Amino acid sequence: MPPGILYIMNKNLWIIANFKSRKNIQEVLNWIGEVGPKLIKKDNLKIAVCPSYSCLSEAKKAIQVGNFPLLLGSQNLSNFPAGAYTGEEPAEALKEFVDLSIIGHSERRQNFKETNEQIAQKIHLANQSGIEPLLCIQGEDTLIPDVVKLVAYEPVFAIGTGTPDTPENANKVALSVKQKHSANLEVLYGGSVDEKNVKSFINQENINGILVGNASLDPLSFLNIINNCLS
Repeated sequence: MPPGILYIMNKNLWIIANFKSRKNIQEVLNWIGEVGPKLIKKDNLKIAVCPSYSCLSEAKKAIQVGNFPLLLGSQNLSNFPAGAYTGEEPAEALKEFVDLSIIGHSERRQNFKETNEQIAQKIHLANQSGIEPLLCIQGEDTLIPDVVKLVAYEPVFAIGTGTPDTPENANKVALSVKQKHSANLEVLYGGSVDEKNVKSFINQENINGILVGNASLDPLSFLNIINNCLS
């Protein structure tokens, strides 16, 4: 039996699309309309899409109407609760739409100077609202609060560059993180993942899935990534 099939049988496999600040509502709906009907339902296969805030409501409706096995996530959430925080999107409001939220992405750490303290606050508020926090880490030394169950290792040099880490090193980092925190921690890899290299990552023993950026924007490319994971 191929290693990929064994992986799917024994572990959760996460395949998460991060659109970043791309795609308007109609483009997101078109993507869901193309991807959703082709997804297969498996208890341990977790496929998610993370569009921008403005698309979440309509995306949620489309997923529900189509009854697609597709989780919905936000790309961030506020480190403040609901209240007088103009421009912020609190977890309390987002829980109506999303199953998970990407927290601490390297682009936010770099462009918005997010601190470990702010990220820890976001994780706390996500958990409090029933949203699964997906914490992005840049290496094995990135701070991971004890309550975190799902992380994505995304080396900065690999984000949007077309130059991913090696599967072997990604697996080494994942193992180190699990040894430091918990054997039950699920570690994804993110950084220039595409349909050509995805299988080499998900076949690694300590990698529980992938966080996909640019290669997730085209629905056919994303479906090929899923199919290559399962083949």
